[in-house]
Amino acid sequence: MEAYFLGIDIGTQGARVVLLSNQGNLISEVEEVFPISDSSREEQSPEAWWHSCLASLKKLLAENTIDKNKILAISVTSTSGTVIPLDGNNQPLHNAIMYSDKRSAPQGEICTAAALKFHNKGYTTFNSSSGLAKMLWFIQNYPEKAEKIAKWVHAADYITGKLSNEFGVTDYTNAFKSGYDVGDDYWPDYISTKLGIKKEWLARVVPSGTVIGKLNVQLAYELGLSEKTAITAGITDGCASQIASGAMRPGDWNTTIGTTMVIKGVTKNEIVDQQGRIYSHRHPAGYWMPGGASNTGADWVSAKFENDLKHLNEAAAELIPTGKISYPLMQKGERFPIMAPNAYGFEDENLSTEEKFAASMEGVAYLERYAFELISHLSGEKINTVYTAGGGSKSDVWLKIRANVMRCPIIKMKYVSGAVGAAILAASAVYFDDIIEAVKKLTIVEKKFLPEAWLADQYDIHYREFMEELVKKDFIKQEEIYA
Repeated sequence: MEAYFLGIDIGTQGARVVLLSNQGNLISEVEEVFPISDSSREEQSPEAWWHSCLASLKKLLAENTIDKNKILAISVTSTSGTVIPLDGNNQPLHNAIMYSDKRSAPQGEICTAAALKFHNKGYTTFNSSSGLAKMLWFIQNYPEKAEKIAKWVHAADYITGKLSNEFGVTDYTNAFKSGYDVGDDYWPDYISTKLGIKKEWLARVVPSGTVIGKLNVQLAYELGLSEKTAITAGITDGCASQIASGAMRPGDWNTTIGTTMVIKGVTKNEIVDQQGRIYSHRHPAGYWMPGGASNTGADWVSAKFENDLKHLNEAAAELIPTGKISYPLMQKGERFPIMAPNAYGFEDENLSTEEKFAASMEGVAYLERYAFELISHLSGEKINTVYTAGGGSKSDVWLKIRANVMRCPIIKMKYVSGAVGAAILAASAVYFDDIIEAVKKLTIVEKKFLPEAWLADQYDIHYREFMEELVKKDFIKQEEIYA
């Protein structure tokens, strides 16, 4: 049966809407850029988001001649930790307080102390990017507005509410950093009794992709869609990208190499990391989605090598394995997979530009391998396949390096945006049995790299050399090497 699904992504810099078919084909996408200013990193207008979203939906639907009655469901993704206080009429009392707003750092410390003392499980390392810290900051700084709060919603919840008129529902991934206990499925008492965030302000929490209503009748008429179009609970942007990458079965992992390296995957059991390098979202099908974010990624490429990437990639293909050691950390301190505030970047001396480029790619791959060895050590579960996304996945030689360093397949899907992940989530709610089947049927492999025995053997040696160098520099302890 012909069917289609809409995915909406409200990002920091713009709104993207995609139309996906039940064959996994991207039929159309429309993007509208938001004007960015210094203040937009702290606050943005949710009404402006909605206007951009609506305009994008209208443009996309006008451009396509498909039977719009066959658009079965819509899901929304947006930034994690962005929150909005609503009044009794579901109108914003204040601009959206963005995940990137640093003003709530002191409140993050208060939330962390309260969580550790009164509910020491699940997510307890609240900081300025956490929704709970922003809620506390707001009620402390705007007491008159706080008296009028009827509900706190997250960014994706707001757009979902505008689509369905259901504003009182959120999902596991958005609620996670607002203090929700995703293991035992409830809002802990300390949030209201110790922090003063009233329980009636907090939304009902359901698995991502749960159908929470139908498209608003007036909006359905305006867009030319069926009133039966399902609206689902949303998901955070990182988890939506994980869906689009293909990594949704236990043992599947996704590495996104952009400015930083973000690793997310699926385990049968929750990973508990005493050092706080890894935290675990709840999978829509009941599994766990652990992840961590490194300060090392591909920022070194644009900082040092951006002008001649074609030549450098061609040269790297002839140089690997280089046997050189490079750790291309561009700032001081690392948070994942090693917790080392004293860490700094380094490389072998007297390298040519081409050798520096190739060795830096290898260094990131070594760090990625260690991340997966740490994850296997903590979880007791095997890493089966690594899916990839981000700017770093555009280099075929880097994909080859990573497949051999980690001795596992590296797969890149054709469509890896968060909006596509949201569309797949929408499909899982109404067309497939669950998110795992939806991902299997709707993702299309673009590239696949497999390890080569001779090259993987060489990289085993160089990986151990890299790790020993981290030990020598006191970034990590010898007993924390799990190879």
